[in-house]
Amino acid sequence: MPDKILIVDDETEIADLIEVYLKNEEYTVFKFYTAEEALKCIQTTPLDLAILDVMLPDINGFTLCQKIREQYAYPVIMLTAKDAETDKITGLTLGADDYITKPFRPLEMVARVKSQLRRYKKYNLSHTSKTEHVLHCSDLVVNTKKHECLLNDKPVSLTPTEFAILQILLENKGDVISGEELFHRIWKDEYYIKSNNTITVHIRRLREKLNDTLENPKYIKTIWGVGYKIDEE
Repeated sequence: MPDKILIVDDETEIADLIEVYLKNEEYTVFKFYTAEEALKCIQTTPLDLAILDVMLPDINGFTLCQKIREQYAYPVIMLTAKDAETDKITGLTLGADDYITKPFRPLEMVARVKSQLRRYKKYNLSHTSKTEHVLHCSDLVVNTKKHECLLNDKPVSLTPTEFAILQILLENKGDVISGEELFHRIWKDEYYIKSNNTITVHIRRLREKLNDTLENPKYIKTIWGVGYKIDEE
């Protein structure tokens, strides 16, 4: 069954262009020019990924992303204005998994979509096996088969990217993983540049959800100039 992708952008030429390229890859596309129309689709249609423009005529893309995250964990890609660094950080903080700046190359968009869908399916494996794969550190427990994170026996809602980062760090307890390595292991593409703060924002958001702090971390430690790690117990 083809993956179902939502596109929301009030610039009709851009939305139509994305639709053409995604349909050429045999995805099922739901395209809307307003957030209000998109919300109806979100509430009634099982989706696999959403592409949201930040600037929409009614509800902005950030609010739409928040509404998606209230119920769903599928990947969200934000479309932002060129060099709008604040938009990028805001989107990632609110639960987006990736961002693309306008103007963009359509083939890059397709590559990002494929990368996000691969990662989402890889780290959301509850349907593939009844064998439990449990990772833990102190009172933090991650079940990779159920795509479940528990802290003090209470569920923690993570985005697919946050879950992937936590899983990688727990699978490599005691080892330092650089931001660049995390980026490539999750997105598996060549778009990383040293000024890219995507991983930094996701780590910060992850710490907030785990009630962790940069100054006195219980779980995720920053090794300055090197990367991140979760220590052995």
